[in-house]
Order: sequence, then C-alpha cells, then structure tokens
Amino acid sequence: MDAFETDIADGVLSDEHRMLRAETRRFVTNEVLPEARERDPEKANMSAELVDQLAEMGFFGILVDEAYDGLGLDLKAYAVIAEELSRGWLSVGSIIARGQSLAGATEAQREYYLPKMARGELLKAIAISEPGAGSDVANMRTRAERDGDEYVLNGQKMWTTFAKGADFILTYAVTDPDAEPAYTGISGFIVEKPAGTFDREGLSGQRVNKIGYHGWDTWMVNFDDVRVPADTLVGEAEGKGFYQIVEFFEEGRVHTAARAVGLARAALEDSLSYSREREQFGQPIGEFQATRFKLAEMATKVEAARALTLLVAEAVDRGERADAQAAMAKLFATDVAEEVTSEGIQIHGGYGYTTDFDVERHWRDARLTRIFEGTNEIQKRIIADRLF
Repeated sequence: MDAFETDIADGVLSDEHRMLRAETRRFVTNEVLPEARERDPEKANMSAELVDQLAEMGFFGILVDEAYDGLGLDLKAYAVIAEELSRGWLSVGSIIARGQSLAGATEAQREYYLPKMARGELLKAIAISEPGAGSDVANMRTRAERDGDEYVLNGQKMWTTFAKGADFILTYAVTDPDAEPAYTGISGFIVEKPAGTFDREGLSGQRVNKIGYHGWDTWMVNFDDVRVPADTLVGEAEGKGFYQIVEFFEEGRVHTAARAVGLARAALEDSLSYSREREQFGQPIGEFQATRFKLAEMATKVEAARALTLLVAEAVDRGERADAQAAMAKLFATDVAEEVTSEGIQIHGGYGYTTDFDVERHWRDARLTRIFEGTNEIQKRIIADRLF
C-alpha cells in the first residue's frame, strides 16, 4: 500500500506518534483492507475477530487514562490512528470511538466502565438524534421520568450506529420538560443490553438502509417504558446531558476530520497507483498533464486537511478552547474528502464507477462525513458565531 505524506504535518508528531502510525498502517494493510474488500460489497458487518484485534491493540482505550487501563495517549495519537484505520475502511476508523470516554460520568461510573471500555469488553452506542431532532439537540422528545429508584424511558432515537452490537446505549433524554432554556432539561443514561441483540424489555430497533458505511449497522431505536436504575444517570445530577454532549464535540470533530483525511488519502494513493498502471494511447495515464495536475490538486488538499486536523488536535492537547477550530477542521477535511474521492473516480474512468476498485467505497463513505458529527452547515454556523 503506497502512502502519501510530507514532512509538513509531521512537524507536530513525536517519534511515538510515528511509531503508532507505522504499526497501524501495517495492521490496515494486513487485516483491514482484505476484510473491507470482502465484506463491504456484500454490505456485511466487520467481523468479530477484527473487533477483537482492535481491542488487543488497545485502540478502544487510546484516550482513556492509564489509571483506567487505557493507553493514556493524546488527541493527536487518536487522529493519527483514526486516519490510518479509515484509509482502510471508514467503519473501522469509526468503531474505535465506541470506547475512549464517558463524558460527565461519576468516579464510580468511570471506575466500572472505562477499564472495560478500554479493553473492548464493553462498547457503547450513542443515542442523541431523533426523527424530528438532529442537530437541534434541545428539541429532542425522548422522555425519562423518575419512578422511585428507576427512570422510565419513552421515545425514539435515530441514526444510532452499532445500537444492536453495543453492550450499552448511552441515551440522552428529557428529564425536565419545563426547563428554561430547554437544553438544561436533558440528561444522559447508560442503558445496558446484551451485545448483539435488543433483548431487553421495551427496547427494539429497525435497521436503517444506507448507501455506504457498511461495516456496521445503523438503527432507529425505540424505547417503550424501558426501565433503568437511577444510578445509570450519567453524572451526579439531572440536567447535565447537553453539557456532556458538548464535552466530546472537539474530540468527535477532530476524529471525523482525521477519518475524512484517511478517506481522501486512500483515493489519492489508489489513483496514483492506477495512473501508473493504466495505459491509454501507448502510455500510462499518469504521463498526461490532465491527470498529473488533478493528482497535484488532490495531494495539496489532502496535505492541507491533515495539517489543519493535527494542529487543532495539538491545540486541544494543550488545553486550549478550540471549538471553532475543530469545526473548521471537520468542515474542511470532509469537504476535501468528498472532492478528492470524486476525483479519484474520475481518474479511474469507467472502472471507477464499478465495485471492482476501492475508490467507489471511499467516495460513498466520504459523502457521509459531511453529515455526521454535526452537518457541515452546522460547522459553518459555529465558525460564524465565533467570528461575530
């Protein structure tokens, strides 16, 4: 697998980061890419064996402190690993987020869940969006009502990827419908369930049919009088859910930017290889100026997106507020991913529009990155609000 990189973005990486990148790249070449090529055309989930390998490498605990059995690494390391994994298969670069953190949790909750999450023994799904409330989190309608030592959850969640496979669904619901402003009435709950099923009273799900992101399933999840113990409330008090969601936005948007860079790099590298091999009019198409200039533009965009992503990760690692910058990285990198993967299809010509080459998978998956973790229109609003 040819790899494109320059020394510019590497300036913010340590020797440890580079070692992690090399190790992850070997893993992607040997394990991820072969499975992606086999399973994605069949719209099949990644194998349990591959998930176990991710756990063995510690990838679910990259950001988890060593005190909780994690690797205790920084956001740059997370971005480096996510880029490499997504270069092979976006779904694999994404599933590692099902460990990493439990925002706003009590110390008792952290002590119980984080070590198991870091080891890949307990993986989460996150239920925030609803059929009528996506980016408008404050408009969610799912309710959680206190009933003695329990809460009773009712409502419907949308776009809950990995909901069936997860060991628990981190679910956000309204605990105070009269709160002003409305977002102060939202709380988070740990809804445990058997991995691989919805076998819990009142819980059910319907699979969402997607055009890409086939390595794992996305679900609409129904809560019909689902009862959870009161101590599954995340944090010490009700009404902290919105702040918990916001807490992982910077992390999530850097993660998404890195995943987008991985997809764009995949299209660039695949197109470089193809342009060296594919001959037309008696020579490789890489000898034609039209192809060479297209590749030059693709490479420039990939390098710029990677540099911005790593610089934002470094700012977050320094403890700086970087919400607008994280939004910029997510916006720019995901736009680049769609552009570069589309150009990759163009370079492959008619073959690019078949399922015989990886580039169509990169393109389908890249389109999603402009939607999840907050649409790019939302990112522009965040950036503009900071500007004004």
